Amino acid sequence: MTIDEVAGQPRQAKPAPRIASNVLEQFSMKGRVVVVTGAADGIGLAVAQGMAEAGGDVALWYHSNAAAVEHAAALAQTHGIQARAYRVDVTDSHAVRAALDAVLADFGRAKIDCLVANAGMAVSKPITEQTVDEYRAQMAVNVDGVFFCAKHAGAVFARQGCGNLIITSSISARIVNVPVDQPVYNATKAFVTQLGKSLAREWRDFARVNVVSPGFFNTKMGASDRVYNEGLRMTPLGRQGEVNEIKALYLYLASDASTYVTGTDVVIDGGYTLP
Repeated sequence: MTIDEVAGQPRQAKPAPRIASNVLEQFSMKGRVVVVTGAADGIGLAVAQGMAEAGGDVALWYHSNAAAVEHAAALAQTHGIQARAYRVDVTDSHAVRAALDAVLADFGRAKIDCLVANAGMAVSKPITEQTVDEYRAQMAVNVDGVFFCAKHAGAVFARQGCGNLIITSSISARIVNVPVDQPVYNATKAFVTQLGKSLAREWRDFARVNVVSPGFFNTKMGASDRVYNEGLRMTPLGRQGEVNEIKALYLYLASDASTYVTGTDVVIDGGYTLP
């Protein structure tokens, strides 16, 4: 459309949200409920810790690692917030919906402010060596799991009139020279990155959606021994990231500090993807 054509179809500006003028207060999550998938360890646990440290109530979703139960109890005791652990299979649409209903009931607010779709898995094999079951497992967790979380959380957000979805993707969605044999994993992350951007537009009337793309972090899904040195060589900062270096980014995207941010894909990789 031309400028003249647009001028004939004026759009009413939305009111800006009321947020604190003090920047530290903008990062407060007090009175808010955050769901984090894949929260038993690694980046997911760090995200849950960051939300709790900022005063938020946290639902830690896990599948096989029951350490999340102890982590939830420790967060509640340390920070004086509500924290509960839920065993949820994100590859099961009905389980995701039931878990969201449980969070709404258990936290006593009938509201979920933010969902961090973080659960993921990878099989480091060339595609010619991967089994069909390994392919399907990655698609189920990394793609279906994010879709189901988005679908059912989106329904909650639409009903509330507000909400916030943050998707954990990867720098592997952006480049093909990551030094690992993970073609299917790379493709799944490209899928959820584009899904997040599309949802930011689809949900523009009631929710924000953003994507975080980490590089190599010191977690179970970080650089394997086989590619560790190559990862260091390609990263300008010369090391893997620590999870304490990423949780503030998720807090920023979940909090009032980022009320004018949606549809972004934020890379945090020590400079690995620099041209």
